[in-house]
Amino acid sequence: MSIREQKAQVVEELKDKFTKASSAILVDYKGLNVQEATELRTSFREAGVDYKVYKNTLTEIAAKEVGLEDLIPFLEGPTAIAFSEDDPVAPAKILTEAIRKYRKIEFKSGVVDGKVIDVDGIKALADLPSREELLAKLLGSMNAPIANLVGVLSGPVRALAYALNAIKEQKEA
Repeated sequence: MSIREQKAQVVEELKDKFTKASSAILVDYKGLNVQEATELRTSFREAGVDYKVYKNTLTEIAAKEVGLEDLIPFLEGPTAIAFSEDDPVAPAKILTEAIRKYRKIEFKSGVVDGKVIDVDGIKALADLPSREELLAKLLGSMNAPIANLVGVLSGPVRALAYALNAIKEQKEA
């Protein structure tokens, strides 16, 4: 396979990832040592996030072809991209934690549902609860009325049991 074919394959891979991803976060990763990079990749793998370093020129070509021209100004210096198809919050949360831990990574830009976001948008995304947390809150709020109804309905039955017990105790005394 020629170099040109390899580059075309990478551009196709990037286009596919940009179109399928619910979020993609671009970061400047310079300064990370091998151990830190390995820890970061492990965190991404566990969360189901694809994290890879791509050449800026190939990323620029792919971004143009999928209509993400607003990403192009951020494609300078070392760039790694974290793609997530399922949970748009996961890459932002992992990278925010990595920035706090290593102090060597910097956000460049991101894409959420086909829209380019800035660093403030990425930070706001990282502050959102994860999909699992939102589902748990939803189920909890759906369960609350049922639990309250059970409590209200069991109240008269409980009161009747106390009254009957009190009458029984009076007769025994």
